[in-house]
Amino acid sequence: MSPRPAVGEDLLRDLAPQVLARLVRTHGTGQFDVCEDAVQDALLAAYRQWPAGPPSDPLAWLVTTARRRYVDRVRADSRRRDREVREALLAEPLSTAPAGVEPGADVGASPADDSLLLLQLCCHPALARPAQVALTLRAVAGLTTAQIANVHQLPEATVAQRITRAKRRLAELGGDLPRPRDAAERLSPVLDVLYAMLTEAHHTTSGTPARDTDLAAEAIHLARLLRQALPADPEVAGLLALMLLTASRGPARQADDGALVPLDEQDRTRWDQALVREGVALVETTVPGAAPGPYLLQACIAALHAEAADTASTDWSEILALYGVLEVVTGRQNPTITLNRIVAEAQVRGDEPALDSLADLERAHPGLPRLDAVRAHLLARAGRTAEAADAYRRAARATRNLAEQQYLNRRLRALLTGSP
Repeated sequence: MSPRPAVGEDLLRDLAPQVLARLVRTHGTGQFDVCEDAVQDALLAAYRQWPAGPPSDPLAWLVTTARRRYVDRVRADSRRRDREVREALLAEPLSTAPAGVEPGADVGASPADDSLLLLQLCCHPALARPAQVALTLRAVAGLTTAQIANVHQLPEATVAQRITRAKRRLAELGGDLPRPRDAAERLSPVLDVLYAMLTEAHHTTSGTPARDTDLAAEAIHLARLLRQALPADPEVAGLLALMLLTASRGPARQADDGALVPLDEQDRTRWDQALVREGVALVETTVPGAAPGPYLLQACIAALHAEAADTASTDWSEILALYGVLEVVTGRQNPTITLNRIVAEAQVRGDEPALDSLADLERAHPGLPRLDAVRAHLLARAGRTAEAADAYRRAARATRNLAEQQYLNRRLRALLTGSP
C-alpha cells in the first residue's frame, strides 16, 4: 500500500470553513469568535500530528479536535464556565457517532451547504459592508490580515479592527446559521467577497507565486454554489464567468522558470480552452435582456480578450466602451477600473493621451498600486526611456510579489539595454 500524502495547505483551507460551520451550528453565532479560535487550534494540531499524511476522514478528525479545543477554551473562562461547559459537552454526545466515523463527525451534513451558509453568515446584514468582506475573507477563504489589507489597500491594523468588531457584533446578535433562502438578501456583499478572493488569487500580495491557484479554485467553487442557489441572477452568472475566464489564462501567465508573463505576451494556445468555452457561453446566455451590472460587464470584457487570437486583433474599441459603462455603473469609485480603462485607451487613442489620463488618475488617487507599472509601459512605448526607467524602478520597489518584481526589473533591463 502506498503511503498517504502529507497534509497540505490546500486540504486544510478547504476543510476549515466546513469545520467552522459545524461548530457555529452547534454553539450558535454568539460563540463565533471562540469557534474560530478552536478551528485554528485544530488546524495547528493537524500540522503537528499528520506528518505522514491525513487520517482516513480528515474532516471528522478536525471537527472532533476543534470541538475539544472549544471545550478547553470555554473551561478557561471562569466567568462562563458553568453555562458554556455544559453546553459544549451536552450539545452533541460524542458516543452517538456511528461505527467507522471518528467522534464528532456531522454525518450527512453537506460540505457545500456549510461553506455557502458560513459565507452568508459572515455577510450578515447587521454588519457594515467593509466588515462583511474582511470577516469572510478571513473565516471562509483563510486569507491573512496582510492579504486582506492588500486587496483593499488599507493598513493591516484597520483590517484587524474590522475583523475583531465584526466577530464581536456577531456574538452580540447571537442566533444560528442563516438559511439557504437568505442567499438573495445577502447577495451584494457575498459577490463583493468572492470578487476580492478573485483579485487576491490572480495577483497575490507577496511571495514567489504570481497567482494562488488554490484560492482561485475556492472562489470558483463558492461562485458555483451561489449560482446553484440563484440560477437566474445575472450578476452571479457574470462573476462566475469572469472567474472562469480569468482562471483560463493561468497556464500561460507564468513561464517555465516561474517568470510572470503579461497578457499581451501570453501564448494563448496554452489557455484552458474548457474554461474559456464555459465562461464565454455563460456570458452569451446571460447578456440578452440583463441589466449591465459591474460583474457582468467585466465578464464581457474578459470574453472579448478570450475570443481574440492576440493583442493586435482584440476589439479594443468595444473594451474601451465597456469600461466607460463600467465606470458609470460603479460611480467612478473604483480607481482600478479607471486604470484598466486607460490601458484600453492607449490601444485606441495612443500612448500620450493615455499618459495624460494617467496623470489625472494619480492626482485623484496618489499611490495607486500598479499605476507606475502601467506608466512605465506607456512611457517605454512612447520612446521616453529615462522616464520609463524611473517608473519601472518605482513600480518594482512598490510590489511585494516576487514574480511581479522580477518581471518589472527584467523589463527595466531590457529597456536600458535595448533588448526585446
